[in-house]
Amino acid sequence: MTRSFIALTLALISAACASAPPIVPSPPPRPSGPTFEQKMAVILRLEDQRMLRDVAPPPPPPAAPVLPVGGKTPVVAVAPPRLPAPPDLTRLLADDEARVRRRAALAVGRVGVGDGVEPLLPLLGDPDPEVRQMAAFALGLIGDRRARDPLVRALSDSSPLVRGSAAEGLGLIGDPAAAEPIGTMIAQVVESGALAEPPGDQDDARRDTPAGVFRLGLFALVRLKSFDRMAAAVLDPDGQPRVRWWPVAWALQRLEDRRALNAFVTLLKEPHPYTRLFAIKGLGALKIGSPTETNTGSPAVAALLPLTASAERPIAIEAVRALGRIGDPAAAPALLKIVQDRQAEPHLRLEAVAAAGGIRTPAVTDSLLDLLSDANPDVRAAALRATAALDPENFVTVLSGLDPDPDWTVRAALASVLGTLPPEIGRPRLSLMLKDSDQRVIPSVLASLVTLRDPNAPAVLIEHLKADDPAVRAAAATAIGDLKPDNGAPALAAAYALGQRDLTYIARAAAMAALAKYGATDARPVLTSALSDKDWAVRVRAAALVKDLDASTDAALQIRPAPTRLPPEAYEAPGLIAPPVSTQVFIETDRGTIQIELAVLDAPLTTDNFVALARTGFFNGQSVHRVVPNFVVQTGDPRGDGEGGPNYTIRDELNELPYLRGTVGMALDWPDTGGSQFFITHVPQPHLDAKYTVFGRVIAGMDVVDALQPRDIVRRVRVWDGPAAQ
Repeated sequence: MTRSFIALTLALISAACASAPPIVPSPPPRPSGPTFEQKMAVILRLEDQRMLRDVAPPPPPPAAPVLPVGGKTPVVAVAPPRLPAPPDLTRLLADDEARVRRRAALAVGRVGVGDGVEPLLPLLGDPDPEVRQMAAFALGLIGDRRARDPLVRALSDSSPLVRGSAAEGLGLIGDPAAAEPIGTMIAQVVESGALAEPPGDQDDARRDTPAGVFRLGLFALVRLKSFDRMAAAVLDPDGQPRVRWWPVAWALQRLEDRRALNAFVTLLKEPHPYTRLFAIKGLGALKIGSPTETNTGSPAVAALLPLTASAERPIAIEAVRALGRIGDPAAAPALLKIVQDRQAEPHLRLEAVAAAGGIRTPAVTDSLLDLLSDANPDVRAAALRATAALDPENFVTVLSGLDPDPDWTVRAALASVLGTLPPEIGRPRLSLMLKDSDQRVIPSVLASLVTLRDPNAPAVLIEHLKADDPAVRAAAATAIGDLKPDNGAPALAAAYALGQRDLTYIARAAAMAALAKYGATDARPVLTSALSDKDWAVRVRAAALVKDLDASTDAALQIRPAPTRLPPEAYEAPGLIAPPVSTQVFIETDRGTIQIELAVLDAPLTTDNFVALARTGFFNGQSVHRVVPNFVVQTGDPRGDGEGGPNYTIRDELNELPYLRGTVGMALDWPDTGGSQFFITHVPQPHLDAKYTVFGRVIAGMDVVDALQPRDIVRRVRVWDGPAAQ
């Protein structure tokens, strides 16, 4: 072969290679691990079951060895395949995605067991501030003091988001030793000048600003009951407020310290209504007045009296309440003017009737007597309570001329009032009221019989442990726990067993709580049984009672996993993991329509439960059973007395959303007892934060919320969550 031929051949090969299509690299292999959606489903399920991880299945037995054949070397048995690790929230705390780590941290906090503390602590150093923030909040939900020092260090984090959440977590844990560093932190914010002017309403919910750090730190000091640390940061040497923002007024009034008097008087002059509202509340809590003289020496009464005529209804209501708490006779004319005005705003007039009961003057007593026949049942009930408190002797005479009230709530109020009278007056009337046609009256009757130490009370209570109405049985059990008759323990054990037929938890829980008052020996068999009760709410209560009787118990672990009504696949629903729209709810009432935006991301299972109930018509026709002006309006109870629900419970989904005006929350008896009763706040209520599930906010119709009164009816609840909505 000649050189020229070889050269030509190489050239042709080179040309052929140059014209060939490029080699396309193979696509990278798809990740074999679970998807984001699958991780979210696992988190949601374990959180709802109150478990950090699934229990690992037992390993398969090893394969039997193969025996030798024909003298050959025996074949060694193959080891069984290694099973995949069960789903585990603590492993997800180390996930590659920050959003998964953050959501897993919240779930660990909601599970609420001490074993979650150590896995969470490393997340306080996570590179993502939102992960660090959620770890701090979750540690607060667990409430274990082992997290105190790491959270104190987090008060110096570079992110305000983390500093505020660390303070909140410390407040939830409740260790007083945290007050000093929190006080130092909020003092630094004040000294920086960031709060020289009160922040705007947009800062009421933000957590990523100096104002947010200050607000959360201040609220934490309230939970720690540290007035001194708070005062050092927010009051000057003359007791005047350094910061004139409503959270300061709210925090000061919660601690009810008389050293805040000058601050309250000053904050009354601020333009923001919440600041004035909480300053008024603070003055009432201090009760600085003169019960026998005029208001000459009482700056509180002098400041409050003009406010009873305020055009701002919340301000007028709070001023009336405060004057009632102080009890100064100088307030009588202003209160009576409202009481006697039958055209006055209903909430204001009712509050004036209640407040008048704290002021002992003949004019007040005479006016209250006239109200015993008022058209408004709530006014009649308030007048009963106030008249009995002011003039018990004359009330007995009045009582003899009263016919049974047609409204059950007034009869229940009368039963409570009878418990405050001399036994020879109250006992006979209470015995007659045991035959009331409405079972919702009976709990008040039983409670008053115990208060009066009626000799027949033990037998009456034990008999009522067999009542058909679970709320009556619950009241009887509670009363037996207070009275502790000798034969009460076996009757309570039988009542717990009888309560197994109930769909609601209230009677079983009351029976075992009463049994615990008899001591461990009597209570242990029922409490041990209750640790595996069909309702998680009963298990939670049983575990707490066992812990009270024996601090070394591991009852909180024995009650898990929580029973759930949902099949495993339900947690994979796209509407729970990644809702496509922001669900809207329209509550049609006698006063108008309230539009609520549900918190589908922050409380997915709570909102899903609410929507499911609404679509079955559960809420339609129910009454508004509770209205406390400047606090909440509450409904969702088919009984109408605060004791009803959907006959099951759901788990709390505590989150970082604050209770501001128009916040929608789930009502509870104790943790994880939610179901259908919900409330809407009139004004901010920070003490509810991270204690009750926030699952929505009113976006239209707060004027309707303000106007609602007890006995108003929810006519219909409509849901919009896309084209398939009803």
